[in-house]
This record gives sequence, C-alpha cells and structure tokens, in this order.
Amino acid sequence: MIGELIETIDKLDGRRVEAETTVSDLTRDQKKADGEVELVKSRRARDEERMNSGQITNPKDLESMQREIVALDRRIGTLEEEELEVMEALEVAQSGLDVFRAELDEEKARLAEAEATRDKAVAELDGKAVDAAAERDVLAGKVPDDLLSLYDKVRAHNGGLGAAALRQRRCEGCRLELNGADLREISAKADDEVLRCPECDRILVRTLESGL
Repeated sequence: MIGELIETIDKLDGRRVEAETTVSDLTRDQKKADGEVELVKSRRARDEERMNSGQITNPKDLESMQREIVALDRRIGTLEEEELEVMEALEVAQSGLDVFRAELDEEKARLAEAEATRDKAVAELDGKAVDAAAERDVLAGKVPDDLLSLYDKVRAHNGGLGAAALRQRRCEGCRLELNGADLREISAKADDEVLRCPECDRILVRTLESGL
C-alpha cells in the first residue's frame, strides 16, 4: 500500500509541477497583456489631450491624429479581448492546480498515516523479537550444551528451523508423513533420546498427537 501511495504521489506531483508551470506562463502573459493595453491607452490619452488643447491647428494634422485615435481604439479593443482570453485560461489553470494540490495533500496524509501504522507494527514486532530472544536465552540455559549445539547446527541448514513437532505422523518442519518403519523405530526409542526426522533431519519433538 505504501508503495502504491508513493507512486500516486509522484504522479500527482508531476501533474502539479506541470500545472504550476502553466499558471506561471499565463500569469506572465496576463501581465504582458495588461502592460500593452495600458501603453496603448496612454498613447491615445496623449493624442486626445493634444487635440483638445488646441496646439494642433493644421487640418491635415488634426485629421491624421483623429485617424490614429480610431486605430488606437481598435487596437485597445483587440488587446482587451486577448487579455480577457488569457485571464479566463489562467482562471481554469489555477482551478486545476488547486485540485492537484488538494489531491496531493490528501495522498500525503494517507501516506503519513500508513507509515505511522507500519512503524507501530515494526516497533511491536521488534518488542516481540526482543522478548522471544530473552525467552530463548532462558530456555537455552536449561538445555544441555550438546543438544543446543546440535539444534543450532540443524537450524543453520534448515532455514532457521532446527526442531519441529511430530503431529499425526507428520513432521511439522518438512510437512512429510513418516512411513510405518520410521514410526516404529521412533516408538522404540527412549523418551529422553533425541529424535531426528528421516526426511529433513530436523530434531523431532514428540507430542500427544504424534500418532505413535
């Protein structure tokens, strides 16, 4: 689960970065559009002020300036439409970015919770391992040295399991059922004699359910 959450977070983070880049580009475009509109409006205001001031008396110059003002009005209209399109695109991009950020925060919270649960479980297992090791040390002190040495040797060759119960004629270590001859041989041995599984060589522990 933690691996899946990390994968999801990585994907969402990538989409967030893309969305942030888009928002940044559109924000820059909007500022540029704002500047162009203001620049043309300032130019128009200066032309209109000159016309109204009476400084220009030549009819041709006045006509030329009137045409320029009309052209500037058209330019302002075009720029304002482009500015509006950028603003709308920016609004959409910002909304998408907000969604990615919210989803990312939610997945990160789930990951933190999963990691906390995992860490708690690991701590509990570590505690149980310490307790088990302490209990083993106590029990090992009661076992004869030669038997303990044999157990450690067998365990090293059998994946960490050196002894297994004999239950219903089956070794709980290798899960194989012993044949009749082996069972009769085991039954004939003394109660304090160390038994070995003829299949996996583990130490066999007789129980009330051994089936002997």
